[in-house]
Amino acid sequence: MWNSRALSLLLFHSFFLIASVSAQISNTTTAWNTLSGSPPLVIARGGFSGIFPDSSAYAYNLAIITSVPDVVLWCDVQLTKDGAGICFPDIKLDNATDISFIFQNQSTNYLVNGVPTGGYFSVDYTLKDLSNVFLTQGVYSRNSLFDGNQLPILTVDDLVTAVTPPGLWLNIQHDAFYSQHNLSTRNFVLSVSRRVIVNYISSPEVGFLRSITARFSPKITKLVFRFLGQDDTEPSTNQTYGSLLQNLTFIKSFASGILVPKGYIWPVDASLYLQPHTSLVTDAHKLGLEVYASDFINDIPFSYNYSYDPVAESLQFIDNGNFSVDGLLSDFPITPSEAIDCFAHLGSNAKQIDNTLIISKYGASGDFPACTDIAYKQAVSDGVDILDCPVQISKDGTPFCSSSINLIDSTVVAQTNFSTLATTIPEIKPTGSGIFSFSLNWDDIKSLTPSILNPFTKYSLFRNPKYKNVGSLLTLSEFLSFTKNQTSLPGVVIIVENAAYLAEKQGFGVTDLVIDALSKAGYDKPGAQKVFIQSTDSSVLIKFKENTNYQRVYKIDEAVGDAATSAVDDIKRFASSVVINKKSVFPLTDSFLVTSTNTVSKLKSSNLSVFVETFSNEFVSQAWDFYSDATTEINSYIQGSDIDGVITDFPKTANRYRKNKCLNLGKNTPIYMQPVQPGGLFGVIDKGYLPPAAAPLPSLSDSEVTEAPLPPVTKVVQASSPAPETNPGTKPKGNAQPKVIACFFLPSLAVLVTSLLLI
Repeated sequence: MWNSRALSLLLFHSFFLIASVSAQISNTTTAWNTLSGSPPLVIARGGFSGIFPDSSAYAYNLAIITSVPDVVLWCDVQLTKDGAGICFPDIKLDNATDISFIFQNQSTNYLVNGVPTGGYFSVDYTLKDLSNVFLTQGVYSRNSLFDGNQLPILTVDDLVTAVTPPGLWLNIQHDAFYSQHNLSTRNFVLSVSRRVIVNYISSPEVGFLRSITARFSPKITKLVFRFLGQDDTEPSTNQTYGSLLQNLTFIKSFASGILVPKGYIWPVDASLYLQPHTSLVTDAHKLGLEVYASDFINDIPFSYNYSYDPVAESLQFIDNGNFSVDGLLSDFPITPSEAIDCFAHLGSNAKQIDNTLIISKYGASGDFPACTDIAYKQAVSDGVDILDCPVQISKDGTPFCSSSINLIDSTVVAQTNFSTLATTIPEIKPTGSGIFSFSLNWDDIKSLTPSILNPFTKYSLFRNPKYKNVGSLLTLSEFLSFTKNQTSLPGVVIIVENAAYLAEKQGFGVTDLVIDALSKAGYDKPGAQKVFIQSTDSSVLIKFKENTNYQRVYKIDEAVGDAATSAVDDIKRFASSVVINKKSVFPLTDSFLVTSTNTVSKLKSSNLSVFVETFSNEFVSQAWDFYSDATTEINSYIQGSDIDGVITDFPKTANRYRKNKCLNLGKNTPIYMQPVQPGGLFGVIDKGYLPPAAAPLPSLSDSEVTEAPLPPVTKVVQASSPAPETNPGTKPKGNAQPKVIACFFLPSLAVLVTSLLLI
């Protein structure tokens, strides 16, 4: 059934990676805590099923291209009406094929492990019947644009012919069901093993494995018992898998290893926080059983302890100082490949190999509330180079660090008596209302409870909810006092925005306040840490150039595909570095990389350093081409675009990247540590399924860079604050909020509801 045309098309595009598979050389030499002492296996479930339709030739090929050289390809075996073994992830064909369109209204109902189940079953169709049925993406949150590529269902023999897997793993999930339909999975695996080398055979059914154990040598084919949910019942013994877990000696009598959901090893509580690990791996290894862990899926939320970093999760199972599993079953095999070959066994004193600057985005704001003391301390601990403070001004003229001039964005102010201070200021917030920093005195602001930033709530992705309200905001002076005492911290970046508005409408000279605070902290003295001043307003940077020697960073706040020479020359007058967003490097069409721009090269050719933002760990923040893996994204920007710094809310991930063993290996750099090629995945999409092309990005012009000089500071008589009816940081009782706040809460209802849900 394998379609040679489909594979030829795949190889023609060469995907998006620059080097060939032959360049892959394992970088792993350290002894492992696996049973054999060898590196853990990378097992690609259905190939690279996180990107392409599960069990397709595309998925299997991508797994080989992007993984360790000895990757094992996983095939869930289903039997057809005429006894052929096909690779497909489920006993029903409906969810991941177009069979319901080919054979309309022909679904059937069967008992599967005693449960009435309806759908399209492989046992009702011959291999010939399925020749016109094509694979589709079965996980609806993943991209479906490859559904138009007419990817055929593969038999096990097709898989071996089409792909030549380095290792082959057959999973037999439903032996009892097929026996009820007079089909024998036992006969099938015995037959296929005479034609091809099968390295692993797994099943959750004791009876099936016991029936074949005498026919296979573990030196050639290892039998693996697969555990399902602990409360599920194993059909041949009628015991729960939890009960069988207590009798590993029995499992050892017919299997060489066990495959368990990762929660069997590192349980999580109901809130998705890690619990202490179990003794399962150690107990199994003592009996001579290998342990393989499943459910490594980058695009499904896992424990908050990993900060949405899938490499960190893989490392937890293979490099924790106590044990290592013997293999990881993943939909995204590039991730365990990176973990095993590039990041395992680095140690706390690992040498930094890459010198790209790591600049925090509000401290470690992916883990803790932005710009709080705890977020800053965590960022320093995580290895950040440049710690950031976006300066806001309170009503009484105190400069402090906060991610936004609108306090609603990072505190619970909307749920306090200060909600009456909501106002509309189009110059700062073009739509909706806000409660702005200059409306409250510093004593009131510091009493507010901070709230963690959650930029991806529409995807139901939340950050570290257990610690969503910890920490305290800092004045600029407190921030500088903290940073000055951090001997491992090379520098700080002070971000100044809204300076013209604050001077003209609120009577605050924010540039003067910043200069004064830096001077009082000793940052204008020789030997002090490096200071960067960042702004989107060129007039702010010109003011600092006239009065200080601090380095200046110009932020381009729109995506640009190029920059006019005159604009670059203008920037050079007042800045030595530029911040651009990720799309200014790799433009997107429907979240696919389509090309690269000239923006970085144009800026760097004029000796401007280029920093790129924002690198977040959440998979929805990344293009499909990066495989829902923050490390792959960081690597592609650094190695593929030669940028000088990454701005990130998860500095730990970026810092770990700089120490990985797979950098600077020249032609021996493994494929999974080479930058992706823009347009590689997009070019594989069938023409009939291509999304509309995105409009070209504009070029930065000098008129967009040039700003009017800062206005003089106007003397403004500040109105006294209303006497609070409740304590500033607490919710008012009953209907204590006056009726005038309706004008704020109606246009900002969505903001308020979201913030209430997060408290």
